[in-house]
Amino acid sequence: MSPPVKETLLMAQLEAPPAAPAPPVLRGSLGVTAIVFMVVAAAAPLTVVGGAAPLGILLGNGVGYPALYIVATVILLLFAVGLAAMTRHVPKPGAFFTYVGYGLGRSSGLAAAWTAMLAYTTIQVAVYGYLGYVLSYTLKTMLHVDLAWWTLSLLIIGLVGLLGYRHIDLSSRVLGVVLVAEVAVITRGGAQGLSLAPFAPANVLSGSPGVGLMMAVAAFIGFEAAAIFRDEARDPNRTIPRATYIAVIGIGAFYTLAGWALVMAWGPDHVVAEAAKDPGSLILRTMAVYLGTAGEIITNVLLITSMLACVLSFHNVLTRYQHSMSHAGVLPERIGAVHHKHLSPHISSLVQTGTAILITVVFAALGLDPVLAVFTWFSGVATVAIALLMAATSIAVIAYFRRTRKDDRVWNTVIAPGIGVVGLILASALIVVNFPVMVGDVDAKGAPAFGALCWFLLMLVVVFPIVGYAQAWWIRKRRPAAYAKLIDTIAG
Repeated sequence: MSPPVKETLLMAQLEAPPAAPAPPVLRGSLGVTAIVFMVVAAAAPLTVVGGAAPLGILLGNGVGYPALYIVATVILLLFAVGLAAMTRHVPKPGAFFTYVGYGLGRSSGLAAAWTAMLAYTTIQVAVYGYLGYVLSYTLKTMLHVDLAWWTLSLLIIGLVGLLGYRHIDLSSRVLGVVLVAEVAVITRGGAQGLSLAPFAPANVLSGSPGVGLMMAVAAFIGFEAAAIFRDEARDPNRTIPRATYIAVIGIGAFYTLAGWALVMAWGPDHVVAEAAKDPGSLILRTMAVYLGTAGEIITNVLLITSMLACVLSFHNVLTRYQHSMSHAGVLPERIGAVHHKHLSPHISSLVQTGTAILITVVFAALGLDPVLAVFTWFSGVATVAIALLMAATSIAVIAYFRRTRKDDRVWNTVIAPGIGVVGLILASALIVVNFPVMVGDVDAKGAPAFGALCWFLLMLVVVFPIVGYAQAWWIRKRRPAAYAKLIDTIAG
């Protein structure tokens, strides 16, 4: 090459603009323990024992409620088998909507995405309501300071938004500390001693077992979200399945033991009456009886930190759902931005914080009760949505492996997911049939009946997937380039 040519090439290289740096992406080194903390925090063990368990006892099947945690554990373990198999062959985050998209098509995947957004948003807001109530109750009884629940809920939303804006490792460390603290709470036998009454078939099938099963399944919401953190896991093909199994088994064992202990603390003959007095404070009154004022205060603090861990975990899950949906072209591209320093989906975090603030303000303006309305109603919506999503995901697992033949393990890809589908559909049917009992919808004679409130809440579970199907159709017709992006993100 002659000198003039060399000089020309050198000048061209010097004058060429530098290549734009690649945009930051979600990444991290979360191990099994960190992801289990994130997942178990979403389940919020002490929140379930303090908030959901009293409602399950009161509105569900009474003394037999703890046994339903075993039923829920078995159903969800079967679901987890197929979920774990899918994580090894679908190397993308997004969990429900990604797996449904791979198995049942892009439109179904997008419908699943919007249903998941409904489920996680409603359960997060439900816990914000309950957390606001507990904080208000604490300030009033201990410091004689009277603040509205929604004021305190908004403060917590701000704190969660701040933590969610930061790197995921910070959130996992916060969750680890509060979870280790909260599992230390135990009770001993009450005046009637210890017994296996909660597991007697007559007690398990008494009252409204459908409502009880709803509360039991709701207690596990979030365990499946381990797959959401795939991009931030150290070794996703091993970390995600292990974290999922450990979370399901650990959560189920803890809930069963804690629910049994709560019944034993008051005795099978008295626990329903005690729950009826004030379900929101049952766990605090229990600790006051057995551990004194100091125990009540400690439990109160742990209950608050448990709920903080819960909403922080759901916030992280929601922001990553929105992040994945943004990269799929179904939400504005800006929402998928990753912070250059914290490597977090910070815009998505801000959007989710704003959404929670708006919904909480609306509920406050309507004067809704934070426990019997906000927490109970929207836990119900979330549970129906999540159960149907899990059923759809199990069907997608079967369809995907039958079509691709990538995994010849029949138990993992056909039998376990198939049994899980049956269990989840039956659970969903029981929940829907008993929905009026849970939300307190009654007829003219005061008996539980499907009224306007029931239909409105259940229709949310119908409308959101329809929005997903409609959006998929619109994108395909009007935005072909975005539809191609949707194909790449959701269906490989």
